[in-house]
Amino acid sequence: MELSGKVAVVTGASRGIGAATAQELARRGAHVVITGRTEGGLEETDDAIRTAGGTATLLPLDLRDGAALDLLGPSILERFGRLDILVSNAASPGTLTPVPHILPPDWDEVVGVNLTAAWRLIRTCGPLLIAAAAGRAVFVTSAIVLRPTAYWGAYGATKAGLHHLVQCWAAETRITRLRVNLADPGPVATRLRRSAFPGEDPSNLPIPADIAPGIADLCGPAETRHGETIRITPAAA
Repeated sequence: MELSGKVAVVTGASRGIGAATAQELARRGAHVVITGRTEGGLEETDDAIRTAGGTATLLPLDLRDGAALDLLGPSILERFGRLDILVSNAASPGTLTPVPHILPPDWDEVVGVNLTAAWRLIRTCGPLLIAAAAGRAVFVTSAIVLRPTAYWGAYGATKAGLHHLVQCWAAETRITRLRVNLADPGPVATRLRRSAFPGEDPSNLPIPADIAPGIADLCGPAETRHGETIRITPAAA
């Protein structure tokens, strides 16, 4: 129960890595504010957390809604008086297509969820995390940043932008108690992965529950790394 008494926010917590990470943080004692667009999925995550003896608050939220996202930090402060952990996990792959064929609505969706939302999360949650005794922020990324791949232009561009944004924030907060890192889970059997690689055998991939402990470790008070990109090793390995 190393996270007992702490408050965490996890985005994209209605399924996949976000849901598994929220459950792991709750198992370690944190009260988890779970956000996502799918209310039914959030309810399933909440049920799993409560069944295991943890606590959570559901917050249906579309990360493209800038005004609503800007209120996240003040709302958490008003309700809980603190925020210790942020896991920015939600992502949109968009439509996999050649760069000249990317449609404006698809571009807006991917940039809004993968990059603009991260900037707004930093703005709204950053002051609370810096004020915490051991604030921790983890942004889930992808190795595609280092390996630009055909048809992944929008997704890869936003993840590259996320890297730069987060590492700049890490440099700006180096002398604070806050620790900011990027987490690369590698290939994981998620719905996003299945939609991108429909012919792939998911039985050969780790599942989200294998990845969650490694992400949760980055949220603990003992974590000292800052401004790094950390490849998550599956717990089952």
